[in-house]
Amino acid sequence: MNVKKLKENSVFIISLLLTLIFIAWGAFFTENLTNVTNIIYNASIDYLGWVYIGVTLFLVIFSFYLLFSKYGHIRLGKATDRPDFNTGSWLAMLFGAGMGIGIVYWGVAEPVTHFTTPPYGEAYTIEAANTAMQYTFFHWGLHPWAIYTVIGLALAYFQYNRKFPAAISSVFYPLLGDRIYGPIGKAIDILSVFATVFGIATSLGLGALQVTAGMSAIFDSPDTLTVQLIVIAVATVIYLVSVNSGLEKGIQYLSNSAMIISFAILLLVLIIGPTITIIKLFFNTTGLYLNNFIQMSLRLRPFGEGEWIAAWTLFYWAWWIAWAPFVGMFIARISRGRTVKEFVIGVLIVPTLGTCLWMSIFGGSALEMVVHADNHELAKFITDNVSLAIFTFFEQLPFGSILSILGFALVAIYYITVADTATFVLGMLSEGGTLNPSNKIKMTWGIIQSAVAAVLLLSGGLEVLQTASIAAAFPFAIIMLFICYSLLKGLDKELEVQRRKPRIKDTK
Repeated sequence: MNVKKLKENSVFIISLLLTLIFIAWGAFFTENLTNVTNIIYNASIDYLGWVYIGVTLFLVIFSFYLLFSKYGHIRLGKATDRPDFNTGSWLAMLFGAGMGIGIVYWGVAEPVTHFTTPPYGEAYTIEAANTAMQYTFFHWGLHPWAIYTVIGLALAYFQYNRKFPAAISSVFYPLLGDRIYGPIGKAIDILSVFATVFGIATSLGLGALQVTAGMSAIFDSPDTLTVQLIVIAVATVIYLVSVNSGLEKGIQYLSNSAMIISFAILLLVLIIGPTITIIKLFFNTTGLYLNNFIQMSLRLRPFGEGEWIAAWTLFYWAWWIAWAPFVGMFIARISRGRTVKEFVIGVLIVPTLGTCLWMSIFGGSALEMVVHADNHELAKFITDNVSLAIFTFFEQLPFGSILSILGFALVAIYYITVADTATFVLGMLSEGGTLNPSNKIKMTWGIIQSAVAAVLLLSGGLEVLQTASIAAAFPFAIIMLFICYSLLKGLDKELEVQRRKPRIKDTK
């Protein structure tokens, strides 16, 4: 390989070497890695949790500012560009990448867990049930989607309007200038690849645990390490075939299928579940969420007893930030032709409403089962067996077997979709920001991320890796503020350019 080629592939090569080193550390020195990551994670949460709280709230406010600002009419791309994907497919793909499998995993488990161990007040009460739903909305609502909105919009603008490479470093051009092409820019992109690989590997490992648990519940198959490794291997083959089909076929078809199955399950549970209670709960919880939004967003308990906030709210904020480079890159890739206003509505408002509706239907139905039936045993089983929570919930409903099969199919599709989109994004980052990475690079990263998940399952290091991914999120929380500044500078520049040239007629 000549020097020029080596320089061009430096992001890929260095990222790959760092990944292999980290795999070895996690596989052979798991206890040491555990100690190091726990120290970093606990320090960031205990002493700098206020940074996560402040930054995420600022990003929500900033996103709403963009929605109603003078920048709303700016189109991502040329004035004559139109979206590459229809609105339904666009929403399905961004939702699947953002948190599709997460709401399936936590839709039942989180409200019930908060009901048994609430952030405040007495457990197993009506008040605890209301508080549980309020905080579930809070954790899955505007805050995570605002993080994705800001980074996704910044990446899309600098790619399509300023013609920079599809790389995280491109966003910093207003701050760094041409230095984004040098060592500083390369370092930013390497860190982005590194964070994405381990965030996704963690999710693949945890996803394999849930898929295996679902197979055990439905098909009575053994829930063993061997089966988990087989699940990873089979999923790897499937998503490698899918990712080689490109965005227009593989990922789009998977996302659309997942959305159709999600709606089918949603409607079935709404109809056969406690329908009136669900509707009342959605409206009531929305009111509580909006009414207490600022208080929840800034809640830290400075005089002690802040363990619940650290374990849930701060953990979530760090996790969403850790996922931001991956999700933002993918959302940017599929959003050419949208206006800023369309983008913010589609990435912030619509997914928040959809997520809250899902949580109302699943979480509300589950709480109805444990509250009115005073079924503490069911509540304890769900909180002790989170990976089985959704299947345990289905067993309590009519047509439980059908719902379980649909739920298993949904988990499997979302699992493959996340791996699929991550492989695509890693390919983009590794090849200098190309919008259509080569199959060779995509397949390389696909195999590597599955190998990481498998090795860490074998060594018992998955939770360690999750902690490490979140610990690494703190610097990116600060970086998000600089991204906001860069985006504003870029949008101002866009308005200035538009004022200088004749308006192009907006035709469809």
